[in-house]
Amino acid sequence: MLETANNLHYTVDQPGARLDKYLSEKCPELSRTQAQKLIEEGLVTVNGQLQKASYRLAAGAQVRVRIPPPAPSHLIAEDIPIPILYEDEDILVVDKPAGMTVHPAPGNPEHTLVNAILARLKNIPGGTERPGIVHRLDKDTSGVMVVAKNPAAHETLAAQFKGHTVTKVYLALVRGRLTPAEGIIEAHIGRDTGDRKKMAVAAESRGRQARTRYKVLRYLDDYTYLEVMPETGRTHQIRVHLSAIGYPVVGDATYGVKSPFLSRQFLHAHKLGFRLPLTGEYVEFTAALPPELERALKEIGQV
Repeated sequence: MLETANNLHYTVDQPGARLDKYLSEKCPELSRTQAQKLIEEGLVTVNGQLQKASYRLAAGAQVRVRIPPPAPSHLIAEDIPIPILYEDEDILVVDKPAGMTVHPAPGNPEHTLVNAILARLKNIPGGTERPGIVHRLDKDTSGVMVVAKNPAAHETLAAQFKGHTVTKVYLALVRGRLTPAEGIIEAHIGRDTGDRKKMAVAAESRGRQARTRYKVLRYLDDYTYLEVMPETGRTHQIRVHLSAIGYPVVGDATYGVKSPFLSRQFLHAHKLGFRLPLTGEYVEFTAALPPELERALKEIGQV
C-alpha cells in the first residue's frame, strides 16, 4: 500500500472481494458505509476506472482512494457533566437527562449531548454534526443511550438498530387505565399532514411500519404506569402510539396531557440491550427512574 496525506493506493491480493468490503478491511478507519459513500462520490477507482461498491476485484488490480478533507464543523466541546453507565474502547453508555437535546439543530446549536461528548471524546465517527450518535432520545425523554467511539463500533451498532435486534425498555405514565394489561400496538407512523413538526398514525401508503409492545406495571387512580418496548424506532413512536389508542403520556405537551405533577413528559429509557461491537457479547444497561418521575408517582398515588 502506498499512502499520501489524503490518498490511498492498494494492489489487490484478495481476488473476488467486493470493492466496498475490501476497502473497509484494508483501511480500518473507514466503515463499510463510509467506503460505499466514497465509491458513490467517485473518489475510488479500480485500474483508473470508476466502479460500483459491489464490483468484484481481480488479483493485482490497482485501487486508488481519495479521502476528502473533513467538512468544517461548527460544533464546540462543552464541559457538561453526563452520568456514565459504562465505557470501553468502542462505546460510551450514558444516562441522558431530560431537557437535553441529543444533537444540535437550528435554534439549538449548543448544550446538547453531542457538545458534551466532544469534550470527553476526540475523533469520533458519525459525521460532523452527529459524532458518535447511533440513535436518539427526544429532548424531554431521559435514560440510556449508547455512543460509538470509532467507525467499526458505529457501523456494528447502527446495523443492530436497523435490524431491530436491540432491546429497548421504557417506563411511561399514561392518563387512563390501560387495558388489557399486555398488548401490542401496530400502526404506521408518518408526518402529520396538519403540522409538519408532529408525527401521527398514518395510512400504510404514507407512513412507515411501527410496532410497540407494552406491559402494565400498576394502576394509580386514573393513571397507568407501564413498561413500553418499541420494536421499531420511528420518530416519537411511543408517544404517538399511546396517544392514538387513547392513553396519552402524562406531561407530553405535543401528544399527551399536561400534568400538575410534572413539567416534562413521563417517559424514561430504562433499559438498553445490544451486542458489544468487539466481542459480540450481549449486554444490558439500565438507568434508574429520575427523582422527578419518582416524586410524580408518589404524588399521584396519594391523590
